[in-house]
Amino acid sequence: MKMEFNAIIETMQTGDQDAALKALQAYNKEKSQCFTFEADECEERQEENLEERLGELVLGFLERDLQPSCQLACLETIRILSRDKNCLGPFTTRKAVQTLSRHAGIEHSEGVTPEIPDLDVIVEALKCLCNIVFNSPTAQEVGAELRLIVGLTERLKLCHDRQWTHEVRFFDLRLTFLLTALRVDVRGQLAHELRGVSLLADALESTLGLRWLDTFEVARADGSDPGVPLPRQETERAMEILKIFFNITFDANRRDVDEEEAALYRRLGAILRHCLMSKADGEDRTEEFHSHTVNLLGNLPLMCLDVLLMPKVQQGSIEYMGVNMDAVNMLLDFMEKRLDRGHKLKETLTPSLNLLTESARVHRETRKFLRMKVLPPLRDVKNRPEVGSALRNKLVRLMTHIDTDVKHCAAELLFVLCKESVSRFVKYTGYGNAAGLLAARGLMGGGRSQGRYSEDEDTDTEEYKEAKPNINPVTGRVEEKLPNPMEGMTDEQKEYEAMKLVNMFDKLSREQVIQPMRVGPDGKLVTLEEDMHRVAEQRLSSDSDSDDN
Repeated sequence: MKMEFNAIIETMQTGDQDAALKALQAYNKEKSQCFTFEADECEERQEENLEERLGELVLGFLERDLQPSCQLACLETIRILSRDKNCLGPFTTRKAVQTLSRHAGIEHSEGVTPEIPDLDVIVEALKCLCNIVFNSPTAQEVGAELRLIVGLTERLKLCHDRQWTHEVRFFDLRLTFLLTALRVDVRGQLAHELRGVSLLADALESTLGLRWLDTFEVARADGSDPGVPLPRQETERAMEILKIFFNITFDANRRDVDEEEAALYRRLGAILRHCLMSKADGEDRTEEFHSHTVNLLGNLPLMCLDVLLMPKVQQGSIEYMGVNMDAVNMLLDFMEKRLDRGHKLKETLTPSLNLLTESARVHRETRKFLRMKVLPPLRDVKNRPEVGSALRNKLVRLMTHIDTDVKHCAAELLFVLCKESVSRFVKYTGYGNAAGLLAARGLMGGGRSQGRYSEDEDTDTEEYKEAKPNINPVTGRVEEKLPNPMEGMTDEQKEYEAMKLVNMFDKLSREQVIQPMRVGPDGKLVTLEEDMHRVAEQRLSSDSDSDDN
């Protein structure tokens, strides 16, 4: 390998374009599928800087007036070399990034229209930049300073222009995604200075080939049925756009938006609803497409989620309270599929749980529809709430999940569907499962949270009314009454057993195996020791005030 590098370097040093082309093409063919690098081999080459020397020579060649075939070979070599994080030095300089951005056609120069290189050269240069930006923080900083995002957005505005191939558009979007994911300043620049939300909404609309039926309702411009899968290339580009959108809107639902922004986000929401109701090529690709859509919907301001309910009810639609619930039902199905899979629940499940929770919190029709689906009137009270295959049972099981975020999100959804009423929440989940959320909310003593909900009553089934006196509120199910263990004991025996129990608790407490607690004035759990200190301090303060008087 060392001899091979030396031979290529010697050929490049001659400056002969034909010889260099032949040597590089041979190297590229041999290494095209090389994505891993042996440590010993890399160290040996790095000692003599062979890869870095080759990288410098190739970059130097790109400064010359070359035939497209030689440009392509040089760029392919850079793409292969840039896979190795230990050999990125020559490619992370300002000059190198400028050279690559010029060949990619995205070099930003005020008042200068860049010359359009060969399309294959553009694609290869974009791939190089993607590798280098992904692997090098230095290159990320240089890319931000050179304002590569401006050149990328200028070409994104030409998404209708058919001269740009799928690969050019795709790697433009991939590089944009990397820059916005890795650089906060680029993220803000695209979102605000370059009006990224409007720009990307146009690009997504164009990519999916949409037309507007109403103010906030879209359909395919070619009139094809929504059940027909989207073409593969369009789906790939759409997913990249959704990922970029996610990067630049991550704080949109945590700040106030003006009317103009709200209208823009509602327009985006209508397009996302279409994405949610569309299929891609294959089940896995469809789920990935829907996953990016759900992630982005979770970033939209809550007030703008009403667009999910705006389309008119049509034949075949799911109607509830006169509203089209197709999108909400699709979100629910998507969430349940992720839940059933049980893989990386924090990453895969919590976005859809949060989206359903917040939608239910602000839209009454959505909440009532979800409650009908998730928490139908109780009939089975013989089994614990977490036992069974119904969606309620699955979500209650999550309430004791090992991951704090997962169990919090599941509990929060059920709590909102219960209109944040403690008694209703305990009824559907059992006090044992509900205790975590109630403790965190300061509601251990009962009551209702601060949410704004209508006053409609929870209707009990006849089965529930009949079983209610025998339901154990902790487990949430009917349990047979156990025999009284003190039956037949004398008062002395009862006192002896009671003191024995007190001593056992005292021992466990002193050895810090358990920690006795009670519900404090704020509805949250506090240790008895803390509570005793608080009471003692209050008494001292009260006595002090009395003495002063």
